[in-house]
Amino acid sequence: MRPVWQGSLAFGLVSVPVRLYKAVDDHAVHFTQFQQGTRDRIRSRRVNERTGDEVPYAEIAKGYELDDSEYVLVEQQELDEVAPGRSRSLEVERFVDLDEVDPIYFDRTYWLAPAKEDAERPYVLLVEALGKRDKAAVAKFALHGREHLALVRAGKGVLVLNTLHFATDVRDPAKDIPLLPADAKTNGKELEMAVRLIDAMTGQWQPEEYHDTYNERVRDLIDAKKAGGTVTPAAEPDEDTKVVDLFEALSKSVRKRDGQRGRSAKREKPDLAGLSKAQLQKLAKERDVKGRSKMTRDDLEAALKAS
Repeated sequence: MRPVWQGSLAFGLVSVPVRLYKAVDDHAVHFTQFQQGTRDRIRSRRVNERTGDEVPYAEIAKGYELDDSEYVLVEQQELDEVAPGRSRSLEVERFVDLDEVDPIYFDRTYWLAPAKEDAERPYVLLVEALGKRDKAAVAKFALHGREHLALVRAGKGVLVLNTLHFATDVRDPAKDIPLLPADAKTNGKELEMAVRLIDAMTGQWQPEEYHDTYNERVRDLIDAKKAGGTVTPAAEPDEDTKVVDLFEALSKSVRKRDGQRGRSAKREKPDLAGLSKAQLQKLAKERDVKGRSKMTRDDLEAALKAS
């Protein structure tokens, strides 16, 4: 796999040559367009809407629409002049607690790998240091002609880089969602029962258990049509439950999960050595370990083993 970027990850006076690789593949089924009933492919063309003539790409400028339906036209050369250069530096600006970063800011995910053998030692050192302190590095760099905000964190033996949305990119739900339930009231019994239901349904994150079932059905459809067969349509979704008594609905849900909760309690204990400090703190909170907020990662692991 070819890297999408190569440069140096710099923190303090330490500079680590690294390469950036895509961490996520797109497994969605992609189609080509045809005219229905024929084998004629459909092509998109850039057409002048006034004359109907096709316009070569080299003759196309970009326009930014103003409030008065007027446009400011910008040439590609002008955009190139203000674009960031081909940055070869991923400069760490600060380190932050990983659990402070709201997932809403996460955009794309990449792997960062050492670019050469003599970079392996400082690379591994940073992986271990970030994991031990449960920190992440905030940095900026240029990729594909754009400036990106990035978060670098420790994965399982590898540095993980997430490009981040800037704060101005994240919309305000209070302004954009018309029906936020600001005045809805709940009572103590309902809240207690809702918490019990969440506890009963809580388990370990197992990403391999989840599949894109729609994508799988699309591939089944293609295979069936190739073989001259058909595919059974998906079942209709269940109708929304009309909840008359919220407390009673929660109570029934809790009773239904009680058996599963009992079985989950018998599951094998998690491998504490493979958990991050944040995960250990969460587990310590669930087990009500005293003094957990002031413990180091090693202290947390020892306390959990003794609990």
